[in-house]
Amino acid sequence: MPLPATADTSKTVKLERYNSYLRKIHSTKVLNASSKVLFRATLLVALVLLLLFAFNYHPLSDTRAAASHHLHRRSFLSTGIFSSSSSSSAWEKRVRQSSTAKRQHGLSVLVTGAAGFVGSHCSIALRKRGDGVLGFDNFNDYYDTSLKRARQQLLEKNQVFIVEGDLNDGPLLRKLFDIVPFTHVLHLAAQAGVRYAMKNPQSYISSNIAGLVNLLEVAKAANPQPAIVWASSSSVYGLNTENPFSEEHRTDQPASLYAATKKAGEEIAHTYNHIYGLSLTGLRFFTVYGPWGRPDMAYFFFTKAILHGKSIDIYRTQDNQEVARDFTYIDDIVKGCVGALDTAEKSTGSGGKKRGPAQLRVYNLGNTSPVPVGRLVSILEGLLGTKAKKHLIKMPRNGDVPYTHANVSLAYRDFGYKPTTDLATGLRKFVKWYVGYYGIQPRVKKENSHSDDSA
Repeated sequence: MPLPATADTSKTVKLERYNSYLRKIHSTKVLNASSKVLFRATLLVALVLLLLFAFNYHPLSDTRAAASHHLHRRSFLSTGIFSSSSSSSAWEKRVRQSSTAKRQHGLSVLVTGAAGFVGSHCSIALRKRGDGVLGFDNFNDYYDTSLKRARQQLLEKNQVFIVEGDLNDGPLLRKLFDIVPFTHVLHLAAQAGVRYAMKNPQSYISSNIAGLVNLLEVAKAANPQPAIVWASSSSVYGLNTENPFSEEHRTDQPASLYAATKKAGEEIAHTYNHIYGLSLTGLRFFTVYGPWGRPDMAYFFFTKAILHGKSIDIYRTQDNQEVARDFTYIDDIVKGCVGALDTAEKSTGSGGKKRGPAQLRVYNLGNTSPVPVGRLVSILEGLLGTKAKKHLIKMPRNGDVPYTHANVSLAYRDFGYKPTTDLATGLRKFVKWYVGYYGIQPRVKKENSHSDDSA
């Protein structure tokens, strides 16, 4: 009976092959289904991680910026925007009151960097003539914050409210523009200082470039768009050797990162003017000094060092020439800022769209009389009644330039800018403020009783 056995075996083999085929098909289907499920799960997890990363990631990696972010976030919360309706209402009331002009046809000006040197002076000058002024400042610790808080108190006495926040906080800026239809912005907030850029370059990018762009983004979308006057710097002239410095001279050779960010700001301003119709005026300040000044400036820390009997470094150029600066007194700078605001034409955009050509200007604001740093020290010695311990050294390659000299004929032509304070007079006022503010009683030559101190 061999034939039936062979037939049964053949049937069994065929059956096994068929079952094996079915198992392979089933396994393939299961594998394909599993792959699809795994792919979809992986995609979902990736999307969740991406959202979490985007929400939590901070562009600046340095701890100083991270701490600053959290500080500004707390400041934003403290304003009352995200708190109870009653505190939010009180905060908005202060914003409106400070921004409201007290004279007919007065301006409504948002002043960024209002707790700073130039910002505090300009805010008070505008408020005293009846304009509405709202301050904006992040109170960073680039220099002594107690000085900034003291300026804030001075502004409060002059009915100027400062909103504490950061330029890169878009929601906060948009909130302010929703509350107040600003006619003008005086943008003075910036990371200042030439040498500090070698220690913390990211702070210059964050403030002078990203902060400016964020402000312009908010301003372009405002209705009405404000006219904007902002602080550039004489540092943009960089390695230029033509004197005096004119707005017509080349500014494509910056000698420091600070100068490069200010030059970038001028190009950014051109772009927003061209595309969105924002009226923009850049002011190139030349070595501003005076009462309530910045402690990182030479005249300020020279005064401190002389009074404390410490030596001071006086730079000379690589070819042993004296370093000179076009020192400009704060009151003259304030007049220039106000003149630029008063002659600024309206922006031409609406809803982020340009409706016509808009004003675009750049001006030098200086004293037109460069003075050697050695002469500055001699004046301080006379005013303080103390000889300085001078240490003459070659100027390091840290971004400083050996000489500045402003040509201000364009500003004079367009809004009558004419500096009137010489260095000796301006330093006398500064020293009087300095010894009063810090409670020092040195052998200081007293000013005549009729002299007028700026605040």
